[in-house]
Amino acid sequence: MRKAGLVLGLLVLSLPVLAKGDVQAGEKKALMCVACHGANGVSTVALYPTIAGQSEAYLVQAMQAYKKGERSGGQAEIMKAYVSGLSDEDIENLAAYYAQKSKPGQ
Repeated sequence: MRKAGLVLGLLVLSLPVLAKGDVQAGEKKALMCVACHGANGVSTVALYPTIAGQSEAYLVQAMQAYKKGERSGGQAEIMKAYVSGLSDEDIENLAAYYAQKSKPGQ
């Protein structure tokens, strides 16, 4: 029983590694993001957030929420229009790409 718990625990801890998106594929898709979020995810316009260096899990969750219409206000409608055509794999790839970028000043 104790071994089963250990194995299950290790499996759960490894899931984020297994779920990681493809950085190169994300880079190709990122061209659509540059106009608002800037080159490499560093925005030069205060209206749009910098996404470079954000948590991969957060970016996936945020894009999924925009896609499902669960976020409103601000630029939510613009984001919904952009992400509505993305597959789950595209979203994971974009998240992986921007998560591995350095935050400004780092």
